[in-house]
Amino acid sequence: MWGSLTPTHENNVSNTIGSKVYIRFSEYYFLILLVYPLLVALLRYDRLRSIRKTYGYTTRRSFAHMTDDDATEIQIAISQLEFPFTTQKALQFALFRTYGIPSISKLLVATSQFSELSTASKRYTDTEVLIREFMSHKPSDPRSLEAIARMNYIHSMYQKNGSIRDDDMLYTLSLFALEPSRWIERYEWRSLEPFEKCAQGTFWKSIGDAMGINYQKLKSAEEGWEDALQWLDELAEWSEQYEKENMVPHATNNKTAEQTVAILLWGIPGALKPFGERLVSVLMDDRLRTAMMYDKPSYPHFVFVSFVFTVRKFLLRYFFLPRPSMFRVHGLEGPDPNGRCSLSVWEAAPYYVKPTFWRRWGPQAWVSKSLGLPVPGDEGAKYHPEGYNIPDVGPKAFLGKGAESAKETVHGLAKTRTGGCPFGRVRAD
Repeated sequence: MWGSLTPTHENNVSNTIGSKVYIRFSEYYFLILLVYPLLVALLRYDRLRSIRKTYGYTTRRSFAHMTDDDATEIQIAISQLEFPFTTQKALQFALFRTYGIPSISKLLVATSQFSELSTASKRYTDTEVLIREFMSHKPSDPRSLEAIARMNYIHSMYQKNGSIRDDDMLYTLSLFALEPSRWIERYEWRSLEPFEKCAQGTFWKSIGDAMGINYQKLKSAEEGWEDALQWLDELAEWSEQYEKENMVPHATNNKTAEQTVAILLWGIPGALKPFGERLVSVLMDDRLRTAMMYDKPSYPHFVFVSFVFTVRKFLLRYFFLPRPSMFRVHGLEGPDPNGRCSLSVWEAAPYYVKPTFWRRWGPQAWVSKSLGLPVPGDEGAKYHPEGYNIPDVGPKAFLGKGAESAKETVHGLAKTRTGGCPFGRVRAD
């Protein structure tokens, strides 16, 4: 029977089968388009609901009892799972913003930390390492204690001779405590909930306590604060006034800004770097831009940045499922059998990144090679591919120094950083 079919009949059969397959595919395609956004809508806030249920900080009164342990775990969820990209950029710009204060930028230039890109990149990575260490581990974890102790030792060398003022320390802390929530509010698919802001405030208040930062300039310094939200409000008010008085144009601001922008645009092709510099300038406000002695970008640059982040918000909110825990953005590895830790990511020079096959020959490595940039393992020991010991992190001038001081600091911190609540007052309401 089939042998008697004419070519016309064969074509008709083929067309009929093809039409059925197309219709069936269209049905499934339509079903996917319908179901997937519903699935995203169902799961997008799942982690937020889970965190709220797990920790139970649902009222302003409960915020007064938020522990440092809980705050740390909540901010880890924010920085590694919910908003890793924006949190990282916010912290980078928080550090960048401090360079708009001449007393801070002068010290960096005077100590040659920003005299050239290589030292600027090393200094940037050292700062990143110490911050990642105490942001990624519980308050009582030895790695967290060692990172704070090392940071305190380095700062103390400059505090003794008056190069770092108490106000500069408080201002820097204020930016790390305030900028992430501001950036998330501006650029992410949702804002932080009050309990998440409280967690960030609790976490950074505890870090400030461990650093011995003086809070006397804040309104409630004498009687204390009821919770982290009150502390953040007073910190924001003081920080704003501090900027008005101290964030002014200076040549050293511009010099540190130029080196930092070069780090931020490390992997950008040379032909695109002028455009990239314009976009970085868009992310500055007028006060910071003036202090850095940067020109204001043209209106189309602002439109472009706004468009990109608006599209990103929309896509993340309606088309992206929550990041699985296995894909958290951690950035740290180790310790290895030799007791050394390392970074698993790099944005500028690959300091402290171990040279695995993937890191030397994967996509990021090929992009770096095509731009003439180093990858992990290049140039021998220059980028410390063996990793780092926390007590050695920092400027070359401090290598091998401060070990005894750090041990004493760690011993003291172990008694105070027990994961409890860093606020003493109880709300009256």
